[in-house]
Amino acid sequence: MTAVTIADFGSGNLLSVHRALAHLGATITVATTAAEIAGAARLIVPGVGAFADSMTNLTSRGLAQPVKDFAASGRPCLGICVGMQMLFDSGEEFGDSAGLGLIPGAVRRIPATGTDGRPHKVPHVGWNRLAAVSDWSGTILDGTPEGAFVYYVHSFAGHPASESHRLADSDYDGCRIAGVVRRGNLYGCQFHPEKSGEIGLAILANFLRLS
Repeated sequence: MTAVTIADFGSGNLLSVHRALAHLGATITVATTAAEIAGAARLIVPGVGAFADSMTNLTSRGLAQPVKDFAASGRPCLGICVGMQMLFDSGEEFGDSAGLGLIPGAVRRIPATGTDGRPHKVPHVGWNRLAAVSDWSGTILDGTPEGAFVYYVHSFAGHPASESHRLADSDYDGCRIAGVVRRGNLYGCQFHPEKSGEIGLAILANFLRLS
């Protein structure tokens, strides 16, 4: 079985991520210490809620630096939802807060209107299509059909400083949403793969195959 570690810093979607990985037959460790993260073969950082609160919880539990060290090691690492957002330099939710600084860029609120000027709902909730920004071969999106639907729940979105770190986008009334970001073996999904049906499970299975 493939071994995977989930960082536990009090995130609300840890259980659903755990269930999806168990369904895929993974051997799962829930990490609450720096040593458990340091010894992981591959790491998932989940997250729901506010950016600042999540960073505070990760830091107060002594896990922020271990996550940064793990990502720097080149081993596979995946951030989900707020877990993805924390990979960036900063977030503006409830004032500017520092992130982990692993992917250059910032997390900003989704505009209250589409590009046509019409108001739309924020948070962005529901199914949306993935569009390729760069080649998906050999990545966690390998084999994912262009235009596949995935499930989002978020009010803020990551804005990579470099186009090279965008793997897939979704369009929300003309607003560009970074759906998947990548820097080497470090990935982030703004959507919830654990809630995205067979497509999401296939994405997680691809992550488990990374080495």
